[in-house]
Amino acid sequence: MTERTILIADDDRAIRTVLAQALGRAGYNVRATSSAATLWRWVEDGEGDLVITDVVMPDENGLDLVPRIRRVRPELRVVVMSAQSTFATALKAAQRGAFDYLPKPFDLKDLISLVQRALAAPAAVPEQEEEGTEEERLPLVGRSAAMQEIYRTVARLTTTDLTVMITGESGTGKELVARALHDYSRRRSGSFVAVNMAAIPRDLIEAELFGHERGAFTGAMARGVGRFEQAAGGTLFLDEIGDMPPEAQTRLLRVLQEGEFTTVGGRAPIKANVRIVAATHRDLRQAIRAGVFREDLFYRLNVVPIRLPPLRERAEDIPLLARHFLDRAKAAGLPAKSLDNDAVERLKVHPWPGNARELENLMRRLAALYPQEVIGEDAVAAELSEAEPAPGTPTAAAAPETLEQAVERHLATFMSAHRDGLPVRDLYERVLAEVERPLLRLALANTRGNQIKAAAMLGLNRNTLRKKIRELELPVVRGLS
Repeated sequence: MTERTILIADDDRAIRTVLAQALGRAGYNVRATSSAATLWRWVEDGEGDLVITDVVMPDENGLDLVPRIRRVRPELRVVVMSAQSTFATALKAAQRGAFDYLPKPFDLKDLISLVQRALAAPAAVPEQEEEGTEEERLPLVGRSAAMQEIYRTVARLTTTDLTVMITGESGTGKELVARALHDYSRRRSGSFVAVNMAAIPRDLIEAELFGHERGAFTGAMARGVGRFEQAAGGTLFLDEIGDMPPEAQTRLLRVLQEGEFTTVGGRAPIKANVRIVAATHRDLRQAIRAGVFREDLFYRLNVVPIRLPPLRERAEDIPLLARHFLDRAKAAGLPAKSLDNDAVERLKVHPWPGNARELENLMRRLAALYPQEVIGEDAVAAELSEAEPAPGTPTAAAAPETLEQAVERHLATFMSAHRDGLPVRDLYERVLAEVERPLLRLALANTRGNQIKAAAMLGLNRNTLRKKIRELELPVVRGLS
């Protein structure tokens, strides 16, 4: 078999030497240069089976070479490497037609594996170059290894319509990633529609997602347009998908399988022209084992999984994030501030249970409340101590949220998402049913399915309990031991 030739362009002699030796040991011919001009001449002459180029070179930006190479030799793969490890670099590399992006420093084993994949991949049709990306407006910040992998994944996905599942703790930026997938994709001219499953009463979810016909249920005085229709041509972001009730899970699965849906009370199928991005902070595999989430739906949604690491796992990104949030605070009208080195080190050892959202709130407080231009460790420590329990204080010392507070918070979130009007009018009855369902279900569970004991516990007549079980479609389990 003829040896394959790798063309390398990097102005750093040490990197050229290391790459040439590693690729040579792997059985490849290598030609290396320090200039973009020489690389371009080789490409025009028909040399090489793969290009590995740095971004910053003395005579030309390596990213600018990629679309030119793709035009004259569309079968020639290009791998871009850069020490400028930002989402912008990964995004530009993907949009301009690079096979992949490799952030420096990298492991030579990863390089060899990437070269093998690039040479084995089928030829792709070149796409038109996208211009005008503004790095300062990009939503993802950080240069840790974990974030580099996310950048590469998101950049690849901007050229596809694959379904994505984003997992991560609260405050890690799941919606930011979902918006990036939309804003830099081929669907960016369509709408980005976000739906929080945890903020919608159970009985409203299907009408919320799929819409409803006039008269489909009490209070449906006119046809209601669902989120699938609102997102047509764009992206539908299903946040907290783990809170979706079983009935809606079944209907969503059918949409993913068939590519179409019907409104509540409707018969005519509507094409589901949306890209679905789901997110959750829950362990869905555990939910599957518990029987509260469909396994077949999980695999339909989990086509491309993206895990967002908590901030404590990428402490090296904290200085960059803090600067980013201070700049945002300044743009919002707050005074310009910076942090001294001791303050930054104090931030890096904080556990950040609220993740990046907690860090952003802290930066806004520091910008608003402290007069000095350079914030020191004392101010940071004082603010963080306010958020941390005192030594020896049990975590249970904080007053737990009451049922009334939880219901009020939940409904406030739901209503704030519908400033233009709620989709139905019989909200009172539906919210009562939302409270009744878990109350009766737990009462029956605690009495091992004994309806007489459950009715006594609830203070209801046994016939009333039976009627409600039928109305709420609660499963009846008898003879539990």
